[in-house]
Amino acid sequence: MSRAGNVCDNSAMESFFSSLKTERTARKVYRTRNEARADVFDYIERFYNPRRRHSKLGYLSPMEFEARAMLA
Repeated sequence: MSRAGNVCDNSAMESFFSSLKTERTARKVYRTRNEARADVFDYIERFYNPRRRHSKLGYLSPMEFEARAMLA
């Protein structure tokens, strides 16, 4: 169920994309789309911390949140 117009719905993703743009892609020029994809993948897999706790996830890490969601 979607709540159209709620400004808090995308706040976590907006924060992630803001960090991605300022920390990784802001000053880079990619020669190909595949090069850009590989760089973003590297940022997500190596730099983004999947064990850091998030208030939006009830102070669980993304790994813990996903594990609990799979059990539900």
